[in-house]
Amino acid sequence: MAQSVFDSSEVILNKGVTLWFTGLPSSGKSTLARMLERQLRKWGVRVELLDGDVVRTHLSKGLGFSKEDRETNVKRIGFVCHLLTRNGVAAIASAVSPYREPRDYNRRMIGQFVEIFVKTPLEECEKRDVKGLYKKARAGEIQGFTGVDDPYEEPLNPEIVCETSSETPEQSAEKILKRLEALGYLKFS
Repeated sequence: MAQSVFDSSEVILNKGVTLWFTGLPSSGKSTLARMLERQLRKWGVRVELLDGDVVRTHLSKGLGFSKEDRETNVKRIGFVCHLLTRNGVAAIASAVSPYREPRDYNRRMIGQFVEIFVKTPLEECEKRDVKGLYKKARAGEIQGFTGVDDPYEEPLNPEIVCETSSETPEQSAEKILKRLEALGYLKFS
């Protein structure tokens, strides 16, 4: 059996990077982002996690869910990631970020940007929905819900695709870490 990167005793972050998790609500973005954050911290890597739900409470308080407000929210997260990345930190963003244009804008602004598409079928996301948001959207209680009555524009060329309906979180995290090593952001020993 091949050795896992999780068995590494030391990890070096060669340069700052933004890891941008995107996907439908309840696809597994936050689970994977938190898993990577914990592991990187365990190795002593400077890392910060910007989770979409937390950001909306603080940085983007007052924004709604119109297309314009969603784009503003994603660009605000991107700006913070830009500052962290240029200062040698691994910035992890976990946000639905349903539209390509703001994600591409952040890629251009940040430069050292790794898009991670958490590709999970809508039916699976609905099964996992602990908050009951899909059910409310289908009942008409929530308008403009991504995946139900508002579009999700899949990334065209993400660096990493995690298929969480067929991979364990550990398999997805391993895939991400190995790709970061291949891209020159991490060095394992």
